[in-house]
Amino acid sequence: MSDPVTERIRSHPKYLELRRKRNRFGGWLTVLMLLVYYGYIALIAFDKAFLARPIGAGVTTLGIPIGLGVIVFTIVITLLYIRRANSEFDRLTAEILKEATK
Repeated sequence: MSDPVTERIRSHPKYLELRRKRNRFGGWLTVLMLLVYYGYIALIAFDKAFLARPIGAGVTTLGIPIGLGVIVFTIVITLLYIRRANSEFDRLTAEILKEATK
């Protein structure tokens, strides 16, 4: 047996919209993260010489800034998700709860 409020929320058009938007956005971010991460791993596996090239006359190689770029990219897409979740997704959630609990 399920709660009537839960059933109203599940069938609410804004809830369906929220699920669709959140899943689509999360899916795109997941695909981007997988491409970046596995692209870096593929470079490590198949083109070590490229990553081992020194930058300038120092001992730092290209692999270090590219690896840091993967980390920064992860932080950026996490912040993008948080920003959208705290604005659009939270607004829709509040509207759904307000309308479903009347």
